[in-house]
Amino acid sequence: MRAVRLLAAGGPAQIVCEEIARPEPADGAALVRVHAAALTRDELEWHLDRLPAIPSYELSGVIEELGPGVDGLAVGAEVFAMTDFDRDGVAADYAAVSAHLLAPKPGALSHVEAAALPLPALTAWQGLFVHGGLAAGQRVLIHGATGGVGQFATQLARERGAHVIGTTSEGARARALGADEAIEASNFEDGLEPVDLVFDTVGGERLTRSPAVLRPGGRVVSVAEEADETFYFVVEPDHEQLVEIGRLADAGRLKVAIGEVFALEDARAAFERIAQPGKRGKVVLTPSS
Repeated sequence: MRAVRLLAAGGPAQIVCEEIARPEPADGAALVRVHAAALTRDELEWHLDRLPAIPSYELSGVIEELGPGVDGLAVGAEVFAMTDFDRDGVAADYAAVSAHLLAPKPGALSHVEAAALPLPALTAWQGLFVHGGLAAGQRVLIHGATGGVGQFATQLARERGAHVIGTTSEGARARALGADEAIEASNFEDGLEPVDLVFDTVGGERLTRSPAVLRPGGRVVSVAEEADETFYFVVEPDHEQLVEIGRLADAGRLKVAIGEVFALEDARAAFERIAQPGKRGKVVLTPSS
């Protein structure tokens, strides 16, 4: 099969698309024919301790084969997933994926749209609800409310029934995503009533200024960087959460922004595009025609 591989440190220049052996599904795994694999900024830095390595940790595709001990899945089923960061990724014609990570692909989405959903949407879900404890009726301030993760945080917080305030330069887009208020980042504290949760996707000065706007007992959660008075986390795969996210997408309650789509053999250009300014939406590879 064809696979994208990072051969050495050095960013996109070290990316190749080459023929390698097709994986066999081990116990508890499924072999997925990959129809789309989404890319994440900076992910080429994640593999440097185990090169050569296949990038991409979000896929949508069709189950080709089941390994021993897999129940509840069927060959031919359409699935999507975020996979484990400590293994090879899914930018290939086929990927062996732990069966417990696979969720039914939302029928309302294309494979490209479904592949663009898991990592940012799970990050938003875990930041808001698992680590942030956000509940209906509470006030949440989302830094970067229209960014890659922020756009899903805005939509998910709206679905939970929270009052959503977003810092962004794209106020109209934030409100279209469900924000009740959209404010400039430079002076977000001015006149802002206290909030129960700050969910930060940006870091820097915006994060360090955030504790000042909390109610007593409020929380600051960041996926961008560690800081004083802040809970910092790294997203983890979660099947149950992904199923709920998929149901929202099927119901038309989550919008997915796609930036550009590249063929598998153009993966180097795809990673170069991620690093360029002005990108909106996910960059996605399409191994299958």
